[in-house]
Amino acid sequence: MIEKHYKVTGMTCSACSAAVQRTGAGLDGVESCEVNIATEIMTIRYDESKQNFAKLQAAIADAGYGLVDPDAVKSPDAEDAVAREVRTVRARLRLAVIFSIPIFYIAMAHMLPMLHLPIPSFMRMDTHPVVFALVQMLLCIPVLAAGSRFYTRGIRALIHWSPNMDTLVAVGTASAFLYGVYAFVLIVRGDMKMAENLYFESAAIVVTLVMLGKYFEARSKGRTSEAIKKLMDLQPKTAFVIRDGVEIEVPFEELVVDDLVRVRPGTSIPSDGVVVEGFSSVNESLLTGESLPVDKFTGSEVIGGSINQEGLLTIRITRTGEDTALSQIIQLVMDAQGRQAPIARLADQISRYFVPSVMGIALLAALAWALAGKDFAFVLNIFVCVLVISCPCALGLATPTAIMVATGKGAELGILIKGGEALEITHKITVVVLDKTGTITEGRPILTDIRLFETGHTEDEVLYLCASAEKGSEHPIARAIVDKAAQNSISLSDPTEFTALPGRGIRAQIDGHLVFIGTKKWMDEEKIASDASDLSALAFSATGKSLLYVASDGVLLAVIAVADTVKASSREAVEQLHALGIRTVMLTGDNRLTALAIAAEAGITEVLADVLPQDKAKEIEEMKSRGEKVAMVGDGINDAPALVAADVGIAIGTGTDIAVESADIVLIRGDLRGVSAAISLSRATIRNIRQNLFWAFVYNLAGIPIAAGLLYVFDGPLLSPIFAGAAMAMSSVSVVTNALRLKRFR
Repeated sequence: MIEKHYKVTGMTCSACSAAVQRTGAGLDGVESCEVNIATEIMTIRYDESKQNFAKLQAAIADAGYGLVDPDAVKSPDAEDAVAREVRTVRARLRLAVIFSIPIFYIAMAHMLPMLHLPIPSFMRMDTHPVVFALVQMLLCIPVLAAGSRFYTRGIRALIHWSPNMDTLVAVGTASAFLYGVYAFVLIVRGDMKMAENLYFESAAIVVTLVMLGKYFEARSKGRTSEAIKKLMDLQPKTAFVIRDGVEIEVPFEELVVDDLVRVRPGTSIPSDGVVVEGFSSVNESLLTGESLPVDKFTGSEVIGGSINQEGLLTIRITRTGEDTALSQIIQLVMDAQGRQAPIARLADQISRYFVPSVMGIALLAALAWALAGKDFAFVLNIFVCVLVISCPCALGLATPTAIMVATGKGAELGILIKGGEALEITHKITVVVLDKTGTITEGRPILTDIRLFETGHTEDEVLYLCASAEKGSEHPIARAIVDKAAQNSISLSDPTEFTALPGRGIRAQIDGHLVFIGTKKWMDEEKIASDASDLSALAFSATGKSLLYVASDGVLLAVIAVADTVKASSREAVEQLHALGIRTVMLTGDNRLTALAIAAEAGITEVLADVLPQDKAKEIEEMKSRGEKVAMVGDGINDAPALVAADVGIAIGTGTDIAVESADIVLIRGDLRGVSAAISLSRATIRNIRQNLFWAFVYNLAGIPIAAGLLYVFDGPLLSPIFAGAAMAMSSVSVVTNALRLKRFR
C-alpha cells in the first residue's frame, strides 16, 4: 500500500468533496480516501498492483471532476494558478456587476414611483413594454455568461446525481430567466400585461451576489500553501561552508552531512547541526515556543531555521533535507491540512434532495394538467409557476449572506475570519487550548523583582551595575535589565572589561568593581556566599521566574527575577470562555513549574507542559478523538501544526506570519478576549442561518402546492407567476433582512 496526495479540480462545496471521496473510496484496491475541500487535496491509500494515477484520474473524471498529477502540484506554476483563478473570478464578477446595476435600476424604477427615479421614455414599461423587456433580457445575458460556471458545474453535478450549491443557483436563476424569455415572447405577441412578469433582475442579482461569495472564496484559496511557503522561507537560500580551509558560499540544497558551516550574528542557521566553535545565544522559538533564547557553545545542538543572535558560530551539519526539524514541522502542517475534515453545509445536503424533487413536482404537475386537457399556455404557466415559487434563491442566499455580514462584523471587532467554514464550526467548540508564550503572556521577559542581600546598596545601584555590564548585549534578559534602568532614568557606564562565560553568565569591570552576573552554580564556583538567597530563590522559582545572581567584589548583592508576564486581559478572557461553558487548557513547551504559575495567574486549571510541536498536534488529535471540538490559540511558528490540527485554529495577530497564515481566525488586536467574541459571533451566525433556511422553505413549501394548481382543482384561483415571483422575492428579502440583523451583534 502507498499513500499519495493529488489535487482535485472542479470542486465548489462539501457535496462535491463528498462525491469525489465516495468515488475514490469505492475503487478496487483503495484502502482509504479523504478529500479536503479547503485545500482541494485528496489523500488516498491504495494497492499499486490494482490502481495507478491514470485509473484514478479516469474514475474521478467520470464523476465530473479532475485529478492533477502530484508533480504538477509541486511545479512553480502551481502557485501562480491560485492567483490566476482569483484574477479570473474578479474579472467575471466585475462584468456581472457592470450589467446587474442597470438591469436592477430599470426593473425597480416603476415599482418605486415615490422616488421618481428617472428612466428614458423609450424604455418605460407602460409606454414601450417590448423595449423595456428586451433591454433587461440583453443586459441579463452577459451576467449569466459571467456566471457560466454555475451552470456547467451545477448541471454536471445534477447529471451525476450529486446536486450542490451550483445546482441550486443554476436551477433557480435559469427558471427566472427562462420565464422572463417566455414573458418577452408573449409581450411581442401583444400581451402587454406580461411586462409585469419579468424576472431578469432576479436572475442577474442572485448570480452577482453568489459570484461575490465565490470571489472571496477564491481569494482565500492560497492561505494554506502560503503558510507552508513562509515556513520554507525560514531556510536561508545559501550557506557559508568551510571546504579545504576556505570559506565559500553554496546553495542550501548542496549542503551535506558533516559540512562545516559558519553562521554570522543575525542570520539563520541553515540546517540541523552541532556547534564546533564559538558561543552565542540562539532564538529557538521555532521549535520550543519559548521566548528566551538559548546559549549555544561547543557541543550544543542547533536547529535549522533558528536565528543566531550574537556571536559567530561554526557548526557541523548533522541532518539535511527532509530529515531536519524544520522540514518535519512543514510536513506536520501539510499532513494536518490533509486530515482536516470539510464541514458539511446544510444547504448542500438539502439541495441533494430538494432540487430533483422540485423539478419532479413541476414536471408531474405540468403533465397532469396536460392529461387533463389544458392547453400549452396553461401547462407552461403551471410548470413555470412551480419552478419560480420554489426557486431556491433564498436558499442560496441564506448561508453566504449571513456569513458575509458576520465576517464584516468580526472585522469591526478585530476578528479576522478566513471563511464560512471556520465561522460555521466555531459555534461547536467545547474546549479552547491556549499556548502560553505570546498568547497568555506578553511574549517578552520583564524584570519583575530585585531582592537585596547587601545592606549598603540600593536597588538602583544594583540595577546600575547590571545594566552597565549588559548594555552591549542583545540577549532578551539583558534588554529587560537595560530597559528597567532606562525606566528608572539611570545613567549607565561602559564596562572596562567584559567576559561571557557559556552556561555561567558574564563578568565585567564597572567603575573599578569586578561584577559577576549569572547562575547560583557559578557563584558557588567563585566562592561567593549565596546561601542567604535560597528562600528568595525558591519563592521566585515557584512562580516560574528566571533568576540572575549579582555579585560585586566577591560579595552577593542581590537576586534579580525576570519573567514573561501575563497579559492584563488574559484572566478576563479565560473567565469569559468559562462563562460560555467552554473548558480551557494551557499547552506549552515550557517547564511545568513555570506553566503552572502562569496558569494559576490566568485562571486556568488544566495544564499540559513540556510539549514539543509534534506532540502539540498529537494532543489536539487526542482531544478530538474523545469527541471534543477543539480551538487552538497560538502565536508562534511552533504552533502552526497544532493550529491546523485543531477544528479551528485561532492566531494572535501580533504573532508570527506563519501562525497567522496557518489559522482559520486571526485576532488582529492581539487581545485574547477576541476568542470568546468569535465563539459568540459564530453562535449568533449559525442561529441566523438556521432562521434564514426556515424562512426560505416556508415560502417554497407553502407555495409549491398552490403553484401546482391545488386550489384550482377546488374551483379556487390559479396562482399567477406574478404572485409566485412575489413570494420568491419575499423569501429573499426576508433572508437578507434577517442576515443584516447580525450587524447589531455585540
